[in-house]
Amino acid sequence: MKLFEIREAFGQAAESIMANRSRSFLASLGVIIGITFVILMGWVLSGLDSAMEDSFKIMGVDVMYVDKHDWAGGKSWKDVRNRPNITLEQANKLIKSLKDIEIAVPVARIWGSQVKYENTTYQGITVQGTTYDFGLTPGGSIEYGRFFSQNEDEYASDVICIGWKVYQTIFPKGDALGKQIKINGQKFTVIGVITQQGTTFFDFIDNICYIPLKSFLKLYGKYNRSYSIAVKAGGIQNLDNARAEVEGNMRIIRNLKPGQQNDFSINETKAFEEQVATIRLVVWSVGIGMTLLSFLVGIIGIVNVMFVSIFERTKEIGIRKALGAKKRIILMQIIMESTILSFFGAVISFILTSLIAYLTATFVVSFVPQVSFLAPLIPFDLLLIASIISIVVGIFAGLIPAIRASNFEPVIAIRYE
Repeated sequence: MKLFEIREAFGQAAESIMANRSRSFLASLGVIIGITFVILMGWVLSGLDSAMEDSFKIMGVDVMYVDKHDWAGGKSWKDVRNRPNITLEQANKLIKSLKDIEIAVPVARIWGSQVKYENTTYQGITVQGTTYDFGLTPGGSIEYGRFFSQNEDEYASDVICIGWKVYQTIFPKGDALGKQIKINGQKFTVIGVITQQGTTFFDFIDNICYIPLKSFLKLYGKYNRSYSIAVKAGGIQNLDNARAEVEGNMRIIRNLKPGQQNDFSINETKAFEEQVATIRLVVWSVGIGMTLLSFLVGIIGIVNVMFVSIFERTKEIGIRKALGAKKRIILMQIIMESTILSFFGAVISFILTSLIAYLTATFVVSFVPQVSFLAPLIPFDLLLIASIISIVVGIFAGLIPAIRASNFEPVIAIRYE
């Protein structure tokens, strides 16, 4: 097909659309809704992926935790519950035995505790007791103040580093350092605030307070609990070696025979990938379902409009064919018209979704902080994908009417009223 034929087909298609603006807009409405769902779905997933990647980096992709329980689940709760606790002695043995790692520290936890400051009580926090070198791991990164020292660790000082969510809840004015808070009736002086690490879906990571391990044991007791061991491999390239060393040494410490299943778990940040995958699946399922329904409505709308258009111009098409217009010219004009209608819907959708993204990230986030992971701009690749989809939909919607119009018999078409 020659360039002037394409130009002519485009001009006639645009002229037909402009002559019936309202009808053209209604025909594009289904496409507008469908493209909007595609873009918004991709925008949400892109923001979620970015937020989770940032959290994993902050938490440490080369950090693993040896625990009694498995973070990812998927195993029999009864079997996991019946595993023997990891004792403090076993934790210390493992730490001393590890050679091919950067840092290993013991961790003890109490879930669902509470913090009191003056007349404010904050429920549902996790109190963790650990050693001073936990501050060298990503989980102990400090935003304000400092982590507790070796002396404070050794002498069971009543000092505490609070998580970001605890900090924002109890000290909204930002004056936490030096203040005294109570945990289980015991006063602790705040010396540090942990860097924000969680996302909207994993904000429990910021709901933790850290105290010296000896202070923890003095407060909650040493026995009848299972300890964890935080291990920093020293780089993601050393993660496999570190994991193998941890597993082998821990099996020896736990007196496990060859072929016997581990009675402990080695947890990593990738354990959250399954939860993220579940969220992605829900978003995709809802989004794809709504998108397909919208595109179906859009295709039907464009097909109907194109049929109405060609029947209104049956006589014109007959005259053009009688004067020598080839089938491919008629075919191209109809398909071009349906494609323009579809792409017009995509352009409106671009404007609409960009406005939603900007308002959400700029203003809505102030009232709904749960959407803080969303970016104020729609990624360019989503716009490109939406453009391609709109063109494909337009071609598909215009194909049957175009074939019908290009097969008109000139004499019959000219006599059509």
